[in-house]
Amino acid sequence: MNRRHFIAGLSVATLGAIGLSRCATDGRPQVTGVAAEAPKPAPQLLPPPPKTARIALPDGVLSILPGDGDLLALTVDDGVSSEVVRAYTQFAKDTGVRLTYFVNGIYRSWTDHADLLRPLVDDGQIQLANHTWSHPDLTKLPLADVAEQFRHNHDFLWKTYGVDVRPYYRPPYGAHNEHVDKVAGELGYTATTLWSGDLKDHAWIPADEVLRLAERFFTPQTIVVGHLNHEPVTQVYGQLVDLIRGRRLRTVTLDDVFLRP
Repeated sequence: MNRRHFIAGLSVATLGAIGLSRCATDGRPQVTGVAAEAPKPAPQLLPPPPKTARIALPDGVLSILPGDGDLLALTVDDGVSSEVVRAYTQFAKDTGVRLTYFVNGIYRSWTDHADLLRPLVDDGQIQLANHTWSHPDLTKLPLADVAEQFRHNHDFLWKTYGVDVRPYYRPPYGAHNEHVDKVAGELGYTATTLWSGDLKDHAWIPADEVLRLAERFFTPQTIVVGHLNHEPVTQVYGQLVDLIRGRRLRTVTLDDVFLRP
């Protein structure tokens, strides 16, 4: 290469560098040796209250968390969809959200994902409770069949997860009466658990409707019911956890709040 060609090439390279520098001010893509700053991790969710703060279970039907506070009990029912059970459990694992699952053991989802779920149950992040074996209206069954619904589900949860889920039970459809409660109580299920907020996703609804209802009901001391049945809720997990963080709520299981009898 002669000197003239060398100087010409050097000039082109210099102009190229100047052009790249101008790209930065023009807002166009640029080549740079400086790595982009890594995004900051999302803040951790607030922890549950200390065990010493647990209180006695109140008498009667449980539908709210008593007192003033910043607690939110997310309770999720059924388990019709194996994929939604997997996604909800992974959501809890990824974010630290604490959940209470009211299980119908008849659905294969509870055996399909036992290995994923069991460590969170053992750790106390997810609590299991009794929602009967096959989700009948208990008020329309003979009392012997009511008892069998509780026993069958209780035995399944004990054999599959090694946990005694008493005293919490949720009657399917919220349907119960004094006779159902008496049978349940004789089997150790003394805490009839309903809800004060409802995501209404027992049937399919759009994801934006799930989010709208969460914005309404994710409030202090609320027991919210959702369902492990349909996929739209899995599309808004990020917004749900942002809502919890933004309102500075502590997600809790029922065992985080109440002493067992």
